[in-house]
Amino acid sequence: MIEVLRNKNLTTRFQILVEIASGGPNIQQRDIAAKLNITPQAVSDYIAQLIKGRMLAAEGRSSYRVTNEGVNWIIKSLRELNSYNSFIQKAVTNISICTALAETDLKKNQKVGLRMKDGLLYASSDAGSEATGVTVSGARGGEDVGITGIEGIVPLELGRVTIARMPGIQRGGSRKIDIKKIKETLRQHPFITALGLEAFAALSRAGIEFQRFGAVEAAIEAARSGLNALVVCVDNEMSDLIGRLEKEGIKYELINADLNS
Repeated sequence: MIEVLRNKNLTTRFQILVEIASGGPNIQQRDIAAKLNITPQAVSDYIAQLIKGRMLAAEGRSSYRVTNEGVNWIIKSLRELNSYNSFIQKAVTNISICTALAETDLKKNQKVGLRMKDGLLYASSDAGSEATGVTVSGARGGEDVGITGIEGIVPLELGRVTIARMPGIQRGGSRKIDIKKIKETLRQHPFITALGLEAFAALSRAGIEFQRFGAVEAAIEAARSGLNALVVCVDNEMSDLIGRLEKEGIKYELINADLNS
């Protein structure tokens, strides 16, 4: 669960920090209370908690400053909220019409069940699913079909990213990659990308199908869609890749694909 959404106390602390960061050190507690629809005494109590937690610093009577710890917590919370927002947009399908793939032949105005499979949204005749909708037209199995009247939440568990680190050209490049180890991981990773020309050369030579462009974005999108992704990554690209995954809240693991390891 997103930390700032865990309980009202954390949510209100976050809001007060943002108000002080936005309004400046001399913002009045009564003004904060009015915006958040709580009492000035409650604001005073929350401010005391934030000072104790070193997220706020008092700089005189009724004057406060957001500390580095406070700023870092705001940024961390914003990243989590942004990631959660993307998750909600995929998982909560309370929109007027969305597109799904028909698992079997479907009729117009048929109530269908919705589920994610292989990173794609499918509609089936099983209306007992956690999420349901109604078809706006008929469709044959495998065709796209419009769905409306959506109710419930489509179960979706975020996928993970496995990073297979390989040497750059200075240490042998594609000639020094452990292709056997890469192939051993393919069963758990239906989505593969290559980051770096050395990775491109290694996977191409091994006859492995993979996503050639936009490796980082593709891996993140695959994980958000519930797929486990494998990124074969040149060592000098590792830092940026890990930074992006952590920013997006995507879990990852590392394996070493260097023959010399």
